[in-house]
Amino acid sequence: MKRHMAFLLAGVALNAVAQSNILSGGSSMPNTYQGDDEGKSWQEQRIEPPAFPKQENLREFYVSPVATNKYFIDASTLAVGADGVVRYVLVVQTSGGATNVSFEGIHCRQRSWKHYATGHSDGTWIKSRATRIEWRPIENKPVNRHHAALSRDFFCPVGAAINTADEGRNALRLGKHPDAN
Repeated sequence: MKRHMAFLLAGVALNAVAQSNILSGGSSMPNTYQGDDEGKSWQEQRIEPPAFPKQENLREFYVSPVATNKYFIDASTLAVGADGVVRYVLVVQTSGGATNVSFEGIHCRQRSWKHYATGHSDGTWIKSRATRIEWRPIENKPVNRHHAALSRDFFCPVGAAINTADEGRNALRLGKHPDAN
């Protein structure tokens, strides 16, 4: 209970900082922030896209009762970075038959996500076009809420990142992280 309350209070504080930045015209998701240890600021590690996903590694996850797309994580690409970011390859199969592949990350403490690269049908990656890729807030919308589902139900069950990729793979296997509400 104490751990849950601490995460809740930390989330409220981060939200207040983000709202303050928005109101002052700054970015809502800065690339650095004061971490849990006073005086240490967070630095995102440099990464490269992983191997292209393989069908046998895809693990479907539940998004919502109104979702018309199918959502998968390539379990072999799931990684928890030293910077606390959970990174993965997302595969979305649309109801119209298209398949979208992306390499993404979730920053659990900030409740934000980032798109690093898009996969092409020839098995190659194209890095995001943005000169400076920004973190985006995770929104819990009725449609296209896959980032919210990944964050809340699998990779950030109590507001903090899972400890290992195996923990995330187990959550995907079970259909939900054991600590998720």
